[in-house]
Amino acid sequence: MSEKAQSIPVVAVVGPTASGKSALAVALAQLWDGEIVSADSKQIYRYMSVGTAVPTFEEMAGVPHHLLQFLDPDETFSVADYVCLAKAVIQEIYDRKKLPVLAGGTGLYIRSLLDNITFFENKSDPALRQELEKTAAEKGNLFLLDILRGFDPQLAQSLHPNNLGRIIRGIEAYRLTGIPLSEQQKASRQRPSPYHCCMIGLAFRDRQLLYQRIDRRVERMMENGLLEEIQELVRRGYSQTAAQAIGYKEFFDYLQGKGTLGEAISQVQQESRRYAKRQMTWFRKDEKVNWLYIDDYDDYNEVVAQAAEIVRNQLGKPAVF
Repeated sequence: MSEKAQSIPVVAVVGPTASGKSALAVALAQLWDGEIVSADSKQIYRYMSVGTAVPTFEEMAGVPHHLLQFLDPDETFSVADYVCLAKAVIQEIYDRKKLPVLAGGTGLYIRSLLDNITFFENKSDPALRQELEKTAAEKGNLFLLDILRGFDPQLAQSLHPNNLGRIIRGIEAYRLTGIPLSEQQKASRQRPSPYHCCMIGLAFRDRQLLYQRIDRRVERMMENGLLEEIQELVRRGYSQTAAQAIGYKEFFDYLQGKGTLGEAISQVQQESRRYAKRQMTWFRKDEKVNWLYIDDYDDYNEVVAQAAEIVRNQLGKPAVF
């Protein structure tokens, strides 16, 4: 029996925010009698359904969804935690003779899961992290990035200066272990993946069309109660977590009487467009992704049909056929 035949089949629908991942994942799950596993680092939190675009009951269309809204916003959760939970859920779905369909835009979650990354048990040093955060506040993120570059140039090269959390983690890991984090990451990729995965990416050839969808989505979020959701988070004392999420942090100045509501909405739209660009940069690096460009098709059903053909060719016949 081949290695692929022994692997668990998985479909992964990836791409930038507002590209239609959730709808396509549901359509494919319906064809293959599948269940959906979320790969979104913000949809794991309760009380943040509007701003993180958690699929509604109607949008789920009767398809079981997993790893949605199971944590309070003040609970910590790492990529290692995600991989551990997602592996268990995928195994359970497969044991029920259903097809696991991974859907989301958090590239680190998806890559770590599908590439079977082994995570080192690196301890954290809160005092060191606090010291590094203070240094960044005083001297800027680039100052810390230059420090990281001194002993881990490979990791530093891959990080944007705005990714302060990863920069600090790289410095912390080296100071605690003496081993560059990039070297630990290389060692973490030695075990083969247990999955035979078909990856489908959604995108637009005309990026302005994606940006228009993002802007409209933010407008719909406002209509669906985003501002009220943020006010409730603040009332519950969860604003610290919300402060890290696009679509939440931009409203804090407004709620404190600084700026207008229109300015806050425009900022959310702008930051969401920037995030979509970063997502595309991430997923473009993965040669396993089969890209479908939405604006190549006149009808969304054609997108579903093409995606189904790709899955059929790579994983086999749909259960309902």
